[in-house]
Amino acid sequence: MSSTERPAGDPDEHEDGHTDGPADGDRPRWLDEQEKAAWTGLISLLLLLPGKLESPLRQEHGLTLFEYLVLSHLSEAPGRKLRMGELAFLASGSLSRLSNVIKRCEQRGWVVRTPDPADGRYTLAELTDAGFGLVRQAAPTHLRTVRGTVLDSLNTADQKALVRIAEKMRIVPDDFG
Repeated sequence: MSSTERPAGDPDEHEDGHTDGPADGDRPRWLDEQEKAAWTGLISLLLLLPGKLESPLRQEHGLTLFEYLVLSHLSEAPGRKLRMGELAFLASGSLSRLSNVIKRCEQRGWVVRTPDPADGRYTLAELTDAGFGLVRQAAPTHLRTVRGTVLDSLNTADQKALVRIAEKMRIVPDDFG
């Protein structure tokens, strides 16, 4: 039994499937078969997909998926620079995780950090020419993996459904793409 299934012999469950007890939300609403299938599919994607996307990047370019996403977002930004907080949001990571990754990228010559001239309280991360070159080399690998692992097996309706679901769950930022 998983934490989402109704325990066998639930004392509040009657033969017809209805339950006694408070209707105020204190009792768990156990998942039905369709909900369980949806949840299992989603959690499998969340746990397994990042590794499948990262493996080719690690093997061919020595990059983690998070490092690639950080460098890629910088490559697409005006002037190839972003405030650290905005970059953390775009790459779906914490500011502390991003700081550690940016430090490693600085040591490799891919990124430099500077105070934001518009407001010195903020720090900008800027992609160097070497970092941009790395993104250009790694992008085809990432694209092949995204297509082969995700997009090519989905038709247009499936792809639109993913976008709709992400928007409904508020996982996609309002100002994203």
